[in-house]
Amino acid sequence: MKELKHLNKYFKKYALKILLGIVITIVARLFSLFLPHYVNNSIQTIEKFVGQELTLAEAKSDLFEYILIVIGAALLSALFTFLMRQTIINVSRYIEFDLKNEVFDHYQILNLDFYKKNRIGDLMNRISEDINQVRMYAGPVIMYGMNSITTFVCVISIMFIKAPTLAAYTLIPLPFLSILIYQISKIIHIRSTRVQEFLSTLSTFTQESFSGVSVIKAYGIEPKVNREMGDLALQGKNISMDLAKVNAWFFPLMILLIGISNIIVIYIGGKQYLAGEIESFGIIAEFILYVNMLTWPVAVVGWLTSIVQRAEASQKRINEFLKVEPKIQNTALETAEIKGNIRFDNVTFTYDDTNITALKNVSFTIKSGQTVAFLGKTGAGKSTILDLVTRLYDVDSGIVLIDDIPIQEFNLNHLRKAIGTVPQDAFLFSDTIANNIRMGNESANDSEVVAAAKKAVVHENIEGFTKKYDTVLGERGITLSGGQKQRVSIARALLKDPTIYLFDDCLSAVDTETEEEILKNLKEISSNKTTLIVSHRVSSAKNADHIIILENGEIIQEGTHEELNSVKGYYQELYQSQLSEKVD
Repeated sequence: MKELKHLNKYFKKYALKILLGIVITIVARLFSLFLPHYVNNSIQTIEKFVGQELTLAEAKSDLFEYILIVIGAALLSALFTFLMRQTIINVSRYIEFDLKNEVFDHYQILNLDFYKKNRIGDLMNRISEDINQVRMYAGPVIMYGMNSITTFVCVISIMFIKAPTLAAYTLIPLPFLSILIYQISKIIHIRSTRVQEFLSTLSTFTQESFSGVSVIKAYGIEPKVNREMGDLALQGKNISMDLAKVNAWFFPLMILLIGISNIIVIYIGGKQYLAGEIESFGIIAEFILYVNMLTWPVAVVGWLTSIVQRAEASQKRINEFLKVEPKIQNTALETAEIKGNIRFDNVTFTYDDTNITALKNVSFTIKSGQTVAFLGKTGAGKSTILDLVTRLYDVDSGIVLIDDIPIQEFNLNHLRKAIGTVPQDAFLFSDTIANNIRMGNESANDSEVVAAAKKAVVHENIEGFTKKYDTVLGERGITLSGGQKQRVSIARALLKDPTIYLFDDCLSAVDTETEEEILKNLKEISSNKTTLIVSHRVSSAKNADHIIILENGEIIQEGTHEELNSVKGYYQELYQSQLSEKVD
């Protein structure tokens, strides 16, 4: 139960609703206790009529009164049971809502390393299936648990008041039941954990299969994927069956023990009645009803135990992620206007997941309004520079400054609002094209969206679609080509109109003619903006105010296009090779 302590704050939040639900539960159970008592009274009335202690009219009058009381109590019990479910089950939904928001909010602040180390399917399973298991603990366990406790306390108390000896014999199986539940619950906890871990594996596999369906079809590996899915399904069946086999013992054993109690009631009660130790045969009937009223509470103990064990296993998995502290802490309050001056001073950075040092003692200065291009081979550290400017990572040594202020001193949200980023892998959401562009500025009107699309040279493509800007994209923007996705992503950044632009090889899927047109538009737009361009093409970099060449995380050349092209080196070789390709 240690892991489930995390929910205590939510129980405190909804304490009044839970307390009301508990009171309603107790009242509902109290009304249900009327039936056995008045069945006993009815049998005693019949015995008195047979013994001529009552006339027929008196017996009928008493029986009619008892029937009305039983019906009224049953109706009230049903009403309060309905209110009980409406109160406590609703609270469990509130807690589910709050917990999902807590987990999602925490996911949002975790750094990129976390997502590199954990699979999407596992993240999804913890926020869906695991939280659903926890909800069952926050609702049904409380409701049925309180229901069972009330029934146990009331029924057993009444039984001992009316016939102590018979009650003692009747309850003999209960200690054995408690020991049995304890032993089986330990096994359930272990097997429940295995089930939840497997569901994460299954979610990851299916998510990757659906996302990569085009690759699967292109390579014709459907049979292989089907076999792997079949193996996973078989593994899942075996794991689930291991849990089901343990759970399957509960109800039969509960019913068996209740049956034994009934036999004890009939045998011991019958002997006591014949010996005159109990006043009426109605006591035996009343006790049989009490024992059967205990059937559900006793039987439900196993089910509730299983739910608690599953919930604890799930909450443990949720807590593992909630305990992960983000490396990028947003504690600064600096909200001064960002002008766009950027300085790297002896910056060194190593990726934790690969242990690759992407930057080694890199230093450069970019003045506000300048356009600087970064060129170099794959893995040279170009994209890392952009990630450090947006503070997706913190440097290992050295310092990154914005307007001569250490980047850590800026409020993270304020910093990123001043930056418009076009990533290398353009990501679009499953929404309309207009809404994807409008993410750069949610208050933008339709004409502003169209203007941004025109500057990104994607307007004509969008107009060619049947629903134009209202076209809903498939997952990750699969409806569009690579070049179209890049240009929609550029339009999104342009609509934002930030102080700093970061373009990470965002024209790699665009033809040369379109590239020239986009670069021309970008030059006009970013004339007074600080712009960082990462590219493999000289054509994207040649008009920059300054060009920096990186190799193995170090600066090997820098200068203007004319300066770099006039000396032998990486830039001149790249320019000549790409120029010859263009001529060819």
